[in-house]
Amino acid sequence: MKVLIINGSPRLNGNSSKLVNETINIFNNEGVEVDNYQIGPKAIRGCMACGYCHEHGECVFKDDVNELNKRFESSDGLVILSPVYYGSANGSVVSLLDRLFYSSHFDKRFKVGAAFAIARRAGTVATFDELNKYFTINQMPIASGRYWNNGFGREQGQIEKDEEGLQNARVVARNMVFLMKAIKDAKDKYGLPIKEDVKFTHFIK
Repeated sequence: MKVLIINGSPRLNGNSSKLVNETINIFNNEGVEVDNYQIGPKAIRGCMACGYCHEHGECVFKDDVNELNKRFESSDGLVILSPVYYGSANGSVVSLLDRLFYSSHFDKRFKVGAAFAIARRAGTVATFDELNKYFTINQMPIASGRYWNNGFGREQGQIEKDEEGLQNARVVARNMVFLMKAIKDAKDKYGLPIKEDVKFTHFIK
């Protein structure tokens, strides 16, 4: 089993990293391979809706997204973390996720997803909902915890005082491992549900 972690924070070794380390410890203890990626200060530009990826199978921009496509495809689960900027996810991680999900054409069904939002004070619930939408429109089950997946802290290391947030991260990681194992067993026994051809509806007549 393998989990890809995408840390959307520009701050290396910041509060997002300290929270994700709680999940990594659980994954390591459960024998799950961890592929840990952090955006950091990299410049990740947004999607231009140019359609290049539908012809060539990869994004027109030659940055980390194309490599992450391969790493995502080989993973059983995806963890996304983002700091909160103006009540929303960091623009860099949104740009990366838009392009990652749109330009990759492998079957994402039943890969398990989990998202975390880290803030000084507010905006975590809206950001958490925003990140979960990438999972729900791709038929990816979401590993839940015992509360919203929040983490709180402003200065580096302050999240270590957020005992509830760190505990919830561990709960989510354990639940994620359980779901990935259960889904693997079910796929081996039953296979995946029938996949229908996609129907597109619009409201311009």
